[in-house]
Amino acid sequence: MTLLKQLEIKHPIFLAPMAGVSTPKLAAEVSNQGGLGSLGLGASTVEAARQQILETQALTHHSFQVNFFCHQSSELDSQVAEQWIQYLTPQFEKYRAVPPTELKCIYPSFLDNDDYLNLVLETRPQAVSFHFGIPHPYQIQALKQAGIMTMVSATNLAEALEIEAAGIDVIIAQGIEAGGHRGIFNQTFDSAVKTSDLVQLLKQYCTLPIVAAGGIMNGQQAQLLMKLGAAAVQLGTAFVQCKSSNANAAYRKALFSKPITQISASISGRPARGLINHWHTQVDRPERPQVATYPYCYDLGKQLNAAATAQGDDGFGAFWAGSNVAQIREMEAADLINQLVLEISQA
Repeated sequence: MTLLKQLEIKHPIFLAPMAGVSTPKLAAEVSNQGGLGSLGLGASTVEAARQQILETQALTHHSFQVNFFCHQSSELDSQVAEQWIQYLTPQFEKYRAVPPTELKCIYPSFLDNDDYLNLVLETRPQAVSFHFGIPHPYQIQALKQAGIMTMVSATNLAEALEIEAAGIDVIIAQGIEAGGHRGIFNQTFDSAVKTSDLVQLLKQYCTLPIVAAGGIMNGQQAQLLMKLGAAAVQLGTAFVQCKSSNANAAYRKALFSKPITQISASISGRPARGLINHWHTQVDRPERPQVATYPYCYDLGKQLNAAATAQGDDGFGAFWAGSNVAQIREMEAADLINQLVLEISQA
């Protein structure tokens, strides 16, 4: 059975699950138009996640995926954290703000307990995807027994082989061009493979369906990746500008006016690609110390952004975007899906 039939969708187009940006309305619009909508729930509490799933199910009878973070939780190194706070203190002072004295773990991992697992088993979305790692074997088994498809991001061949060995159903091949957080399992290195090369590599060594993600903004790019072996494509940046996304006005404006991206770990503690702003020009300097552990680092990053925003400066926002953001088009989700399908058929 093909991937589209398994997911019960019409078109090989997935909406990337973007925590903080995705909404039930955006997910439903994509699903209702024949693609696979998504909810990025890794930054949500269990109750908030439940509400989003139920709202999406009320807006569409079609398939959609939900996504969670599967990082290895680690203790915060107090010395590293103190150095990081001290390094960013001058930035806080610019906005007449005082940095926190301690950092909080603002995002739990799917691996830490079964609260998110039980929510998925309760609400039964068609598919669940994971970023930063693979769920526990018993969690995968529970999802399989419930008939819920599982998908995990891979940024290199080694991760993909681990995903396949774990019994996951689909590999999301995340190339270096992708916006937002890199799905790397091990933070000490990043293979930095571009999407087209990664798809070809995984097609050669893996048997699972591959969904290409990273740098895809139009149907021609999507068709090329499918010719290389991808069963479907996943787009995020292209949909951030939709009115139904949760992106704020500053983020939307920056997508069209500052279309250059760079990867930084300073915002959250994990490498992520976003539009060039203060993080890249003022923080990521040669003298920058080691960043605090994810997601503790993100706690500080969000507080600095709040302080700057309160003074009318949006330069510390986490404006995630892929490397081809300059090709972004101002279109609503349904129209964008239709345009992508047309371009794929003509490519």
